[in-house]
Amino acid sequence: MEHPTRCGDGARGDVPWLIVESNVIRVPLAGVQIAYWDSGSAPTTHPLSEIPVVLVHGMGGDGHTWDRFATALIRSGRRVIIPDLRGHGHSEHTASYRFEDFGEDLLNLCDRLELTTVDLVGHSLGGYACSWVAIERPALVRRLVLEEQPLPLRSGDEQLTLTRRLPSVPELWHATTSLLRHPRAVLAFDRSMTTPALEQFRKPHPEWWERLADITAATVMLRGGPGGMVDPEKLEIFRTSVPDCRVEAFTCGHSIHRDRYREFASVVLPFLEH
Repeated sequence: MEHPTRCGDGARGDVPWLIVESNVIRVPLAGVQIAYWDSGSAPTTHPLSEIPVVLVHGMGGDGHTWDRFATALIRSGRRVIIPDLRGHGHSEHTASYRFEDFGEDLLNLCDRLELTTVDLVGHSLGGYACSWVAIERPALVRRLVLEEQPLPLRSGDEQLTLTRRLPSVPELWHATTSLLRHPRAVLAFDRSMTTPALEQFRKPHPEWWERLADITAATVMLRGGPGGMVDPEKLEIFRTSVPDCRVEAFTCGHSIHRDRYREFASVVLPFLEH
């Protein structure tokens, strides 16, 4: 078996909740090097200290998008694990970027770390990876938070409008602001995945919809406002398809944890604490 490798040469110092490069580990998972950061188990009496929270970023980002939220979780006594999706951050670029690939990588990482129960929080594409794991391995996932996960088509009868076929203003705005705020993540991103990712969201995925009833985790979907990317009609179908699901609406756009952090934390932290 190949051994994990550590990336970077920074020092962790006296602030264990900060994600720094020296603590990023790369492991081979089904032939792909996936990078992740793990806070490790904290010496605490927190009742959920043995259940890690896995935070999964969206397309074009990396694990650093969760630095602030990870800090709050760790201070509360939770273990936090943050992977870089394939083609992002310190993880390997590959020839395949099927949505199932991202989900399989996440599930393989959980198995590698011998995790039996996790809370999953995923933004956008990361939300899809988290929902895939919750469908494939229901017993693994205790809490599921999906932030602005674009919902795929349900059948071939659905038609995309012209504005849905082209990059929307929210998509372009999010990409531009991400570049300005986190240029390193954008530069590390394998842009070859953009076209196949958009194509997958624009193709029917009836099996995913049919299997939503398999999710046993308590679930919350976070929906942005006018700048968001979640179709409201499909969202209502999603909410009623997942057995234990509620929707929380926000006034900002696609990146709620980034642009409305306090509002995001006020909803997600209590949800993860029960």
